[in-house]
Amino acid sequence: LERIEMVRELQDLREQSQRKKASKIIGNAGPIQQLLALIDQVAPSRATILITGESGTGKEMVAKRVHDMSPRVNKPFMTIHCAALPENLLESELFGHEKGSFTGASGMRRGRFEDADGGTLFLDEIGEISPSTQVKLLRFLQTREFERVGGNQTHSVDVRIVAATNRNLEEEVRKGNFREDLYYRLNVINIETPPLRVRRSDIPVLIRHFVDRYARENGKTIREVSTEVVHTLEAYDWPGNVRELENVIERAVVLAETDKIGAHHLPASLKLRQGGPRSFSDDVRIPGSTLEDLERLAILATYESTGGDTKETSRILDISQRKIQYKLRDYRDSGHLH
Repeated sequence: LERIEMVRELQDLREQSQRKKASKIIGNAGPIQQLLALIDQVAPSRATILITGESGTGKEMVAKRVHDMSPRVNKPFMTIHCAALPENLLESELFGHEKGSFTGASGMRRGRFEDADGGTLFLDEIGEISPSTQVKLLRFLQTREFERVGGNQTHSVDVRIVAATNRNLEEEVRKGNFREDLYYRLNVINIETPPLRVRRSDIPVLIRHFVDRYARENGKTIREVSTEVVHTLEAYDWPGNVRELENVIERAVVLAETDKIGAHHLPASLKLRQGGPRSFSDDVRIPGSTLEDLERLAILATYESTGGDTKETSRILDISQRKIQYKLRDYRDSGHLH
């Protein structure tokens, strides 16, 4: 009994240690807490994960946390940005190549799949890969096997795939740009990263986090951020999300002459969001609005009022959460939701 108790205690300590060193995602707002809960639930599995969300919402951090919270934490975490490489180099980077397989291939080279064996491979901007690469990736997901470029020997590795995109892959499938079978293989578990505008309560915490980081990196001491700056940043809609906020704070820290950041340290392009919460009377004209307009405004206003909580939005409007998520994707594609 003592031995069993010691084993359990050791397991608990290991889990606590693993959680402490897991990639830290900053925020206490409802959407972030839901995100963290979902990551903790799915990370221990072997399932392939597709992370969706707008640019700048921290999809790579989510992928890293999935890895850190999984049994693969002590194995490699490899990242490849699919849009950064042309087709032939991307395939070589993923699968490796044999000597002489193309001009400049002076020797055999292992790819990221082999380098990540036992760990996690994060494929960022997966919607940008070519049809031929899609075929090879699909084969790996089906068989866990691949061949190097220019080779005929089959290699087998144990790699978990986590992919990310800011594109609507369902729409890309309908357009014929992305294989439907590959989409379903990737989208076993979907994690959607929330935009910053639906978690405004996290902005002060993020400001402090980035101020501390860039003050340390630049050898400065920043003791105060003016109330005006905080209010301005809370009111802005952040189309570039957390990445844009980070850039604004880094700039302000670099420009700060004293230990205080003021409004004059913010870029001129950063403007206050006009108006307050959306009001139906501002947008609806009766007669003059269609039922589709009314539905869209009801969903968007409720979604914003709940802080981006699709479950609560579906409860208030008495429609399914799946329909809410489907409608929100449509609104993003049509430009009604930024």
